[in-house]
Amino acid sequence: MPRTKLPFIGAAYRSRSLNVSAQRSVNCYLEAGKDGAPVALYGTPGSILKATLGSGPIRSSIASGGHAWFVSGNEVYRLSSSYVSTLCGTIGTSSGPVSMSANDTQIIIVDGSAGYIIDMALATVAQIIDPDFPNGVTQATYQDGFFIVAGNSSGQFFINETPNNGTSWNGLDFASAEGSPDNTISIISDHRELWLIGSDSAEVWVNTGNADFPFERSGNVFIEHGCAAPFSLEKMDSTVFWLGSDSRGSGTVWRANGYSPVRIGTHALEYAIGQMSRIDDAFSFAYVQEGHSFYCLTFPTANQTWVFDAASNEWHERAWFNPANGSLNRWRPSCHAFAFGVHLVGDFENGNIYALDLNTNTDNGQPIKRIRSALVLNRDQFRQFYSMLQVVMETGVGSETGSDPQLVLRYSDDYGHTWSNEKTCSLGKVGEYSKRAIFRRLGSAYNRVFEISTTDDVRFAITSAFIEFENGNA
Repeated sequence: MPRTKLPFIGAAYRSRSLNVSAQRSVNCYLEAGKDGAPVALYGTPGSILKATLGSGPIRSSIASGGHAWFVSGNEVYRLSSSYVSTLCGTIGTSSGPVSMSANDTQIIIVDGSAGYIIDMALATVAQIIDPDFPNGVTQATYQDGFFIVAGNSSGQFFINETPNNGTSWNGLDFASAEGSPDNTISIISDHRELWLIGSDSAEVWVNTGNADFPFERSGNVFIEHGCAAPFSLEKMDSTVFWLGSDSRGSGTVWRANGYSPVRIGTHALEYAIGQMSRIDDAFSFAYVQEGHSFYCLTFPTANQTWVFDAASNEWHERAWFNPANGSLNRWRPSCHAFAFGVHLVGDFENGNIYALDLNTNTDNGQPIKRIRSALVLNRDQFRQFYSMLQVVMETGVGSETGSDPQLVLRYSDDYGHTWSNEKTCSLGKVGEYSKRAIFRRLGSAYNRVFEISTTDDVRFAITSAFIEFENGNA
């Protein structure tokens, strides 16, 4: 009976028409070889509870001054390397996104209603009471001794008056991005360049040292792609990323190549975004783990998280599995801070702080559901009779001695529109490293999609898959 390798390793690509592609990669990502070809699918990191800060939600985080700092509800906390928390003070709002940025001694917080300064040495929080501090700003960044804030429904951005002192502001220390009449909704400092992004356009400014106002627009740099979600702007992989919008449409994810935006979204991702009722509340954070730079983009209203891996230039989904009803939901992390050599993330719903750990296969002790749906199999529309599917993956690596973790298979014979009943096979008890994940007697089809999944506490590493089949008649 013919045996052939199944094109099983791949990225998420669930197309507008499932007949084109029904591929899903949920809580697993591609690992590429030296030649760039995919060699494995690895499980995304699990989470370990490190601290609980107030009642939450965790709204923002930053690592600075040897500590990690978090906004939990309306409370601001300092977290030490031994995960001891200190309540530093409060801010005026309890929900919604906030922006944080740091200099050597201070951290600024803006929440759309006021600004606050954390004194890192004293671990205290105080509202900025200078009457010249701009009202309504939602975004903050730092460059060359200046806190820079924007997002007050205008094209303006503002800087503090005295370098390295975020409590002192001058009402005349502002400028406007005027290349387009749209408002500046997001800002970020990258490689000592200040990116000002509006709803339809973007500009880059630099510090020229001008005595009157130090920042000036960089030459003729003007980018005719704006931002659909202010908190989607993130720097990673030596550049900046954002969820785009302009006068011609929205929902494309961009990566800057110099000053030229490059589309990194796929048609499948853009179709998924196009079905969402709201995308302006999307937010992102980025982190690097084992050479993979991940841009994590969450859509709260749509209850989805999509992640771009710059190492493979591919997307995958991340999801929190609710064991009570079996549903997949947005990934729980709301923000990220790399501190004490650990990737710390905050929970969007409560005050929990987790460490992302690739050797952990649960979300705070709860199951992670990992799914891979492969490409459709058809051979010139001849019926195929499938006698065996083997998923080549690491086995015998369960976390509990005596447990027998299971791999679950289902398949679709209509391109992924409907699915069969589930079949299971063993992934091997602890130490059964030579166990093979094999499914037999799989029926026949003209157009077959195989999907595997697991919720067991096991390492997830797939390298290939094989099928045995016979050709039938047309």
